Amino acid sequence: MYQEVDIKIALEQLHEEDAHLDRLAKTLKTGTKSFDYRLLKRSIDARSRTPYYLLRYGVWTGEAKTEIIPVSEGYRDVSNAPEVLILGAGPAGYFAALECLLMGLRPIVLERGKDVRARRRDLRAIQQFGEVNPHSNYCFGEGGAGTYSDGKLYTRSHKRGSIEKVLQQFVEHGATKEILVDAHPHIGSNKLPEIVANMRHTIEQYGGSVIFDCYVTDLIMDGKELVGVMDANGKIYKAAATILATGHSARDIFYLLDAHQIYIEAKSFALGVRIEHSQSFIDQKQYKSEVRHPNLPAASYSVSCQVDDLGVFSFCMCPGGLIVPASTAPGELVVNGMSLSRRDSPFSNSGFVTAIEIEELAKHGYRGKFASLDFQKSVEQALFAAGDGTQKAPAQRATDFVKNLKSASVNDTSYIPGLYPAPMHQLLPKFVAHRLQRALVDINKKMNGYLTPEANIIGTESRTSSPVKVPRDPDTLMHISTKRLFPCGEGAGYAGGILSAAMDGQRVAQAVAQFLGK
Repeated sequence: MYQEVDIKIALEQLHEEDAHLDRLAKTLKTGTKSFDYRLLKRSIDARSRTPYYLLRYGVWTGEAKTEIIPVSEGYRDVSNAPEVLILGAGPAGYFAALECLLMGLRPIVLERGKDVRARRRDLRAIQQFGEVNPHSNYCFGEGGAGTYSDGKLYTRSHKRGSIEKVLQQFVEHGATKEILVDAHPHIGSNKLPEIVANMRHTIEQYGGSVIFDCYVTDLIMDGKELVGVMDANGKIYKAAATILATGHSARDIFYLLDAHQIYIEAKSFALGVRIEHSQSFIDQKQYKSEVRHPNLPAASYSVSCQVDDLGVFSFCMCPGGLIVPASTAPGELVVNGMSLSRRDSPFSNSGFVTAIEIEELAKHGYRGKFASLDFQKSVEQALFAAGDGTQKAPAQRATDFVKNLKSASVNDTSYIPGLYPAPMHQLLPKFVAHRLQRALVDINKKMNGYLTPEANIIGTESRTSSPVKVPRDPDTLMHISTKRLFPCGEGAGYAGGILSAAMDGQRVAQAVAQFLGK
């Protein structure tokens, strides 16, 4: 018989398997430990004075344990199969490509940036010298934005596909098996590059192709059908279908779609700042202890409230993390957060953003299909213009931000290009600053100390999601008016992170297979 059993385990017993078995046997009332078991889920309950682990085990009594069948057993040689163009080598693109191997289709992945290893030189250039390569940065390049900006594998989009399948494929390409059981799985930006490279090797091993430094500059149309693309060198690629997985920051692709009269529309998104605290403060608040137990990870948090009937919330919280420059073009200032696998930085950071609605933008003069994009761009350029022409970021102590006071100095930071004191309450659009200020005061009532002079407000966090939507038919997942074009992932407005983008890539590849009769 198979059953799932929940048990509680003290922190000091986390790695003591015998203690787990004793608790399982007691819960099952079997009087014996002769059963097979597998850990299914692990989470922390820190609501009481002493945190503990909640563990869910699958237990087999009187029968053999069911083994997990590797996803890779379904891959097949697609060297001579129908070809599918995939624009973008982020999670949506790569998981679409892996799904093609299961569907009997040959993926041809075109990536504007560099491979994951070569990409590091461009990240160093933006970190240390403020040099932004518009094709290779924290957003563009093999693996997409998630590879070098954290690798959190958490989503609320459980209906979009199989989370377990995506996580299993990560494990099969080198991720730790712990991501299969953790409630908030995380790989880390130091581990993801090798995993992403292994995915590329799998795609190529089974007959697919991944082409780097391939910047798409034009679309090949046949009436209302997309039949191929052209790159910056004039090379043309044609296929029976094209999956558009270019991410939320590929503004040139949005302009290209519009130039070919392919329908797109403005989309609501969120914009604000990064807020950085010491990790020890967050640990004390969440674990109610001066010293974090060695079996507890760096603590995270999630906060939100409503201001003027619009949401203000934390986003992409990075415990034990770093803030990085995420600009994708010269003349703009964008920041993002990341954590390495150990999450051992003395800092914690999170996006602290407010919803930006289309109706609100119209009141401020931003209208049409590029309303959100134009507003996003204007904020990023304004914050860059306020500085010295580098990627040094404007910052303000959180309490000064709320009081509309320019800080005389700012706190130490994980942000390598550096910070300079600036009046963020004036640099941000007035309505954005107003909502963030009120939200900080409100959230501080729930999490006392969150609003502190020891926290930095850093600008700007603006790439929370795509400011443009590329609509598709909900049944076929094909673009609503352009045949053979399949919008996918964050850039099309259908995902919001690594996991949801990966699942969307799988769904779209399945839709392509159905369209092609495979």
